[in-house]
Amino acid sequence: MNNDTSLELLGGLTARQFLRDYWQKKPLLIRQAFPAFQNPLEPDELAGLALEDEIESRIVLEHGAQPWELRRGPFAEDTFSTLPERDWTLLVQAVDQFVPEVNSLLDHFRFLPTWRIDDVMVSYAAPGGGVGPHFDNYDVFLLQGHGHRTWRLGQMCTGDSPLLEHTDLRILADFDESQSFTLEPGDMLYLPPRLAHFGTADDECMTYSVGFRAPSATEVLTHFTDFLGQFIPDEERYSDADTTPAADPTQLQHDALARLKALVNKHMNDDHLLLTWFGQFMTEPRYPERVNGDALPPSELRQHLAEGALLVRNPSARLAWAEMDGYVTLFASGQSRLLEPRLRELLKQVCSADALHSDNLGEWLEDEEALMLLCQLVEQGSLGFAVDE
Repeated sequence: MNNDTSLELLGGLTARQFLRDYWQKKPLLIRQAFPAFQNPLEPDELAGLALEDEIESRIVLEHGAQPWELRRGPFAEDTFSTLPERDWTLLVQAVDQFVPEVNSLLDHFRFLPTWRIDDVMVSYAAPGGGVGPHFDNYDVFLLQGHGHRTWRLGQMCTGDSPLLEHTDLRILADFDESQSFTLEPGDMLYLPPRLAHFGTADDECMTYSVGFRAPSATEVLTHFTDFLGQFIPDEERYSDADTTPAADPTQLQHDALARLKALVNKHMNDDHLLLTWFGQFMTEPRYPERVNGDALPPSELRQHLAEGALLVRNPSARLAWAEMDGYVTLFASGQSRLLEPRLRELLKQVCSADALHSDNLGEWLEDEEALMLLCQLVEQGSLGFAVDE
């Protein structure tokens, strides 16, 4: 993608302008980011997804006696017939992994790293429905798919911003409204992290929320140190060889702190391990149980592709690649594979192509290492054969 080409999705801004002026800085309203938008999912279909055990869903109701009640799915078929006529919202996570038409929306956001995308959450709201004033710790694009929703924007928040006393929902106790927009189908609102916002359905409406992964410093430190622990032998310990006699044996000296920092930095500053951990962490699937496959010999894979079969990415899989010190690494659903640099173009195809087939694979089908890699991804479940419906 040319970063200097204006994008209708961004209201005529180029990707470079958007990233420079808005990304993680300030909101942006884009009228008709998706002109003549056709809602890819009916409310009844979204409700049907909320009945499934494997899908995360919630219902938020606002009413007098116990405001902002949260109910968690999966729900029973008669749940929705018992709800009031207004002031409630159904939210379903990761709909992109279950509905191809919703997954295709993500193609429009390829000006951002695909490994940063978390999921597409879809909400249905009865008139007056919302989830209260709140803030998120990640970027989000809010695409209006059906009906009308009014978004009110407020202050920038922190972890110390006061919240209502509620065990399940993080609703702001104070909301200082500064702007208000009513979105209709095809309109989109970008919100940076920590900006307070409050959406209310003007009528029956659906909203598609494209959220982005942003690991916290706590997650990074906790998960990375756990990862490092796999590679550090137990005998590698704090050492104070050549120390000098202590004037006060009960005092922790600064030279001891320096030795400790050197021990920590020796491993924390290993770029190879950091890259390996980060790639694995950022490609971990949201639903790992949905990423599984079967062993397939290279000869059978070659034959299937020669007969016209298509290899496609599992919607629940995450793929990325990196290059360092002359080698390339493929990250697939939380695992990594260090490969020869000659496979770089194959990795790019695997990570970005809509489908892999005999035409775009070409000579790779005669390369044993390339075939073995594809077989490993099929066995892992990150790739699979397209099924005609």
